[in-house]
Amino acid sequence: MTPFIVSLGALCFIMFTKEMLRLVELLVSKGVGIMSVLTILAHLMPSFLVLTLPIACLISSLTTFNRLSYDNEIIAMRAAGVSLLSLARPVLVFSFLVFLLTMYLSQWGQPWSNVSLKQLAISLIQDQLTLALAKGVFNEPTKGLMIYVPEPKAGNKAKGIFIADQRDPSKPLIVTATTFSMLQDPKHKQLGFRLFDGTIHAVSQSMTEHHQVTFGTYDLKMDLPSSFDVAYTERRGYDYLVDKLDKSGWRDKSSLRRLMEYYKDLGFPVATLILGMLGLPVGLVSKRSGGIGAFAVGILIMVGYFLLNVVGEFFVTTLILHPFAGAWFPNIILLLITVILFYRASQH
Repeated sequence: MTPFIVSLGALCFIMFTKEMLRLVELLVSKGVGIMSVLTILAHLMPSFLVLTLPIACLISSLTTFNRLSYDNEIIAMRAAGVSLLSLARPVLVFSFLVFLLTMYLSQWGQPWSNVSLKQLAISLIQDQLTLALAKGVFNEPTKGLMIYVPEPKAGNKAKGIFIADQRDPSKPLIVTATTFSMLQDPKHKQLGFRLFDGTIHAVSQSMTEHHQVTFGTYDLKMDLPSSFDVAYTERRGYDYLVDKLDKSGWRDKSSLRRLMEYYKDLGFPVATLILGMLGLPVGLVSKRSGGIGAFAVGILIMVGYFLLNVVGEFFVTTLILHPFAGAWFPNIILLLITVILFYRASQH
């Protein structure tokens, strides 16, 4: 169990370092609180674990039997009549438990994480807009939008707002208003401000024309990216993808990849089970590699596995393999290697 926990922690840390720079930027440059950053990290964990659990399962199995072989304990067990199949049973049970966890995270954890991250992102954008209303300070909640709210006099409420809108460089606007309120409409993927009793100034790029428009009420909106559609919680279903492929004569590469990902939702967790079992014969063969060497061997095996996934995707997009065959192609290769190595190990 210890090799599994240690390798899982190390792999998750490596995955975390990949996102660290972006999280630090949110913390330092964007004014996002430490709790929000920790919440983002927690929501990323299901995606991290789906990738790291199979590797940790392989490395733990490989390290354990590497050590047993290095200390000649395997020889003693075999001399006492313990078969390789008997040694494999605990590995099978442990790998099956990790398979169940990976399956749960793949089927339910990741979809929940994706939706929650979108909702959290909208919340952070709302916080940025609220920060933009800080009195007496110029703030830029989004690129090209500068906002200034004057510092109120003692005993008075804040009044007035100045907005320089240069999101469209060809049509820069200066907007001033007497009062304002927040405008929040995540359902239609829009956030912004509702301005009252103000003026819009528009200056042409040649600086020869000036247009001025007064208003009683004006909504200044910020459109969210389409990826922030919180109403969309599920990946497109099997029937939808097959129907789309039928219409394209099974030549739509994007849909082929998405259908392949659909099959991988089961194929990748099953790989956890195979990799856990593969670690036993590989650990026996590489008995002189030591703990660090076993970790390196495990990483090399996973690199080979991901390369097989790339090859499978290439075969699918070039119409050589069906998406199901492309998704399960790496697992079949791993299973064949595992069976061959088990047979060879049982002969010694």
